[in-house]
Amino acid sequence: MADPQREWFEKDYYKTLGVSQTASAKEITKAYRKLARKLHPDANPDDTRAEERFKEVSSAYDVLGDDDKRKSYDEVRRLGPLGGGAAGMGSPAGGFNVGMDDIGDLLGGLFGRGGRRSRGGPAAGGARRGSDLDADLHLDFQDAVAGLETTIHLTSDATCGTCSGVGAEPGSAPRKCPQCEGSGVLDENQGFFSLSHPCPNCSGRGNVIDEPCHTCQGSGIERRPRDVKVRIPAGVKDGQRIRLKGRGGPGLGGGPPGDLFVRAHVASHNLFERSGSNLTISVPITFSEAALGADIKVPTLGGDVVTIRIPAGTRNGRTFRVRGHGNDLLVTVDIAVPQKLTDEQREAVEALDSVTTESPRAYLGI
Repeated sequence: MADPQREWFEKDYYKTLGVSQTASAKEITKAYRKLARKLHPDANPDDTRAEERFKEVSSAYDVLGDDDKRKSYDEVRRLGPLGGGAAGMGSPAGGFNVGMDDIGDLLGGLFGRGGRRSRGGPAAGGARRGSDLDADLHLDFQDAVAGLETTIHLTSDATCGTCSGVGAEPGSAPRKCPQCEGSGVLDENQGFFSLSHPCPNCSGRGNVIDEPCHTCQGSGIERRPRDVKVRIPAGVKDGQRIRLKGRGGPGLGGGPPGDLFVRAHVASHNLFERSGSNLTISVPITFSEAALGADIKVPTLGGDVVTIRIPAGTRNGRTFRVRGHGNDLLVTVDIAVPQKLTDEQREAVEALDSVTTESPRAYLGI
């Protein structure tokens, strides 16, 4: 888990972003982006209150937008009442009902380390992985069986095309934050252990942008349409999710991009279905073909026609395997019973019935 920071004992980040404690990651990101656009200094020149709120929102998202930090933050808040800070930590007493000697052990056990924060660890506002994205792809039955390469059209967050994700206007560059010296965090020594909090000067980013990019307003990210090429493997099933590593949302602070998950929607076919990796088809045959045997023609998904031998005495529902057509083609025969008989047909069936001596129900014993 992430190192606990002093702010975590005092601030309700969920309230800062206006979301519930059970909010999903997507809901938290949506709330942050809405507030960041509204409060960004470029949109509120000379408004110190908006700038302060922007820093608060950024600090809150730095924790709640990171799964590891959010888990640690939730555990810290679960320990006891908040608002007054922990007793003996330089804040008014009464925040916890444990003594100073217990806090080091408590946090050490909670976060899997001793009370003191190790130096040289990752910055609080360091690189963050981009979000995963979902997309739907509708496929013809034959394309799903054979596989194909296609293009998915998305409108999503992407690396800013103007500043290449740096956040600074072309011709300028971010500079190292002088207050945190580029670490993104400030440490406070509390005696028994130290706590860290995001640098208020750079909102935990580790750098300061004097001339924000006019396209992305300094975020390094813009929302725009983009095309993603995807290779669909042969035999993809309806509802199957295909992961495209690194094709999701852009990372922040030099972090890696997220993944794109493509859900396949496969259309049905009027003749064929699938059973595992095999194709299936049901083919009707006449009673005489089943009783006497016959060679019948069967279509394939590729448009060819194959001939299979139906042996004499074939029962209804028997399946024959034809190899090499969508892996294997499983042909199930269905004996067709005429709904209407001509006089000649009726006479023939009655003649057969008159010479039939065995009952197919004899095994029932009745």
